[in-house]
Amino acid sequence: MAKRTQKAGATGRFGARYGVSVRRNAGMAMKKKSSKYTCPVCQYRQVRRKSVGIWHCSKCDYTFAGGAWEPFTRASDANSRIIRRNVDGATTADMAYIAQQAAIEYERALNAGELDEEE
Repeated sequence: MAKRTQKAGATGRFGARYGVSVRRNAGMAMKKKSSKYTCPVCQYRQVRRKSVGIWHCSKCDYTFAGGAWEPFTRASDANSRIIRRNVDGATTADMAYIAQQAAIEYERALNAGELDEEE
C-alpha cells in the first residue's frame, strides 16, 4: 500500500480542509512542540514539552518555563543577552551582533517599502 502522508505529514488527518497555509502552520507548530531540544543545564538533547510553556529535561530533571512551541524564543534570547551585558558589560561580539541585527531590520523595512532610500 502506498504511503499516504508523504507530503502532508502530521497534518494529513485534516484532509482537504482548512486551506494549505493553515495546515502548513499547524504542521510546523506540531513539529516544534514535539521535537527534543538541548538542555541549558546539562547540554543533552533531552528537553521535551510537558504542557504549554513548561519544558522538562529527562536527563537532569530540570524544569523551566519557555515559549509555547519552543523552549527558547527570540525574546528570551534577547533578555538573556541584556542580562549578561548588564553583568559582564557589552563585548565586541555583542556590539557586532547588535549592528548586524539593525542592518537586517533596516534592509527588511527598505524592501517592504516602509522607508525611502533617501533617508
